[in-house]
Amino acid sequence: MGEGKGSKGGCCGWFLVLIVAAAIVAGLVVAFRSKFHHSDKPEPVPGPPGAIVTKYSDALKLAMQFFDIQKSGKLEDNKISWRGDSALKDGSEAKLDLSKGLYDAGDHMKFGFPMAFTATVLSWAILEYGDQMAATKQLQPAQENLKWITDYLVNAHPKDNVLYIQVGDPDLDHKCWERPEDMTEKRPLTQVNVSTPGTEVAAETAAAMAAASLVFKSSDATYSSTLLKHAKQLFDFADTHRGSYSENLPEVATYYNSTGYGDELLWAASWLYHATKDNTYLEYVNDNGKEFADYGSPTWFSWDNKLAGTQVLLSRVNLFASKDVSSSANSGLLKYRLTAEAVMCGLLPKSPTATSSRTDGGLVWVSEWNALQHPVAAAFLAVVYSDYMLSSRTARVSCSGHSYKPSDLRKFALSQADYVLGDNPMKMSFLVGYGDKYPQFVHHRGASIPANAKTGCEDGFQWLNSTKPNPNVAVGALVGGPFLNETFIDDRNNSMQTEPTTYNSALVVGLLSGLVTTSSVVASFT
Repeated sequence: MGEGKGSKGGCCGWFLVLIVAAAIVAGLVVAFRSKFHHSDKPEPVPGPPGAIVTKYSDALKLAMQFFDIQKSGKLEDNKISWRGDSALKDGSEAKLDLSKGLYDAGDHMKFGFPMAFTATVLSWAILEYGDQMAATKQLQPAQENLKWITDYLVNAHPKDNVLYIQVGDPDLDHKCWERPEDMTEKRPLTQVNVSTPGTEVAAETAAAMAAASLVFKSSDATYSSTLLKHAKQLFDFADTHRGSYSENLPEVATYYNSTGYGDELLWAASWLYHATKDNTYLEYVNDNGKEFADYGSPTWFSWDNKLAGTQVLLSRVNLFASKDVSSSANSGLLKYRLTAEAVMCGLLPKSPTATSSRTDGGLVWVSEWNALQHPVAAAFLAVVYSDYMLSSRTARVSCSGHSYKPSDLRKFALSQADYVLGDNPMKMSFLVGYGDKYPQFVHHRGASIPANAKTGCEDGFQWLNSTKPNPNVAVGALVGGPFLNETFIDDRNNSMQTEPTTYNSALVVGLLSGLVTTSSVVASFT
């Protein structure tokens, strides 16, 4: 009995050893495939827009409304009860109509540099996700909001080498706390020209015009052609007469200081290639990439730095249209694509090269001021690149020997969007109007003053300092966001955290449009 029992136990023991060994081998195989294998089958290509994700659809509809809140000029079909016509005489000192456009943030300045970036990003979002916007009935509002900006930009470019880049004096503007409808202070104009060049703002405006020309190409060919003409002229002006607008106009540096213009030149040329299919623009990005592209070095996408956006946008050409360009052009484009992939690797939390710039709750965090700009911008690029991979049947992106799928990038984008919408330690939505808890003391003049209040420039500060929540809800505003320690002080005087911006809105609209449902992206914008 004893011998028989021992024999049986020995057999079972060896059997268990074999099972464990097999499991270990299987695990090693999985780990090996995860780290080194790059030939897995691509994930399925999405078809037409699928089921709508309600929370992203609701958030998108709200985010789109903030553009209406920020509109200047004679309003058309105004949906915001506490807004009215304003700044109708903007541009009159130069015999121009600069009444349209958007107010930058919680003030009443029109800063051309970030406003043009707003238009470029909004155009990009429409071009990539117009079908998904349409599925949620947000495509027409997006196009109308875009045109409100581009109408202004067209009028701000009265001559080939003249671009008006600012309306208003920020020192005067910020000495007042009043509704835009009640402004009485002077609103001087600032321009760049041959003697006072501003390459970055001229190039960004060229990018905006080129991208928007693609948006309106099928619906209004004449307007599209007008935009493209301005884009070409502005790019030539920006490139021929190089100079930083921050250096040539030091007064603009206080609010939107540029750290360099090379990224805007590459960004504008990239959009002009998409709009024209003129290979000279591809040659331009490759020839000038040596000086400006910073190949292999990931950067953060923002109103000031367009390199990451440029790298993703040029990856589109490399992934979808490599057969249409020369081998030498493709060789240059591959450098942009590899750098775009380095950007993606920095975002993926499990990547060996993942950025450590994150809160404990998982939000990418780069700056105290307007903290949400960078994570939302990064998430937008991630969802765009993941869709490029899916639609081009690209299985994986490699990060220092580890490989990741498009779904991994989308998962990152979802994490950032969900954090913004309330899945965070504060249990607060940073998109005003979304959810049960969102900022009540938004740093925004129009939202903080009752629509029927009779206040002037200085006595309006009573509303800035009021301890009561804003009487008007700035629906869809994306505020600055949390500190690194994931605290948020909901105070109207805390502009670092509670002030919204229009370029934040363009970025979050792009992100939400990419997440609201799934669909394949088009191989070409034209």
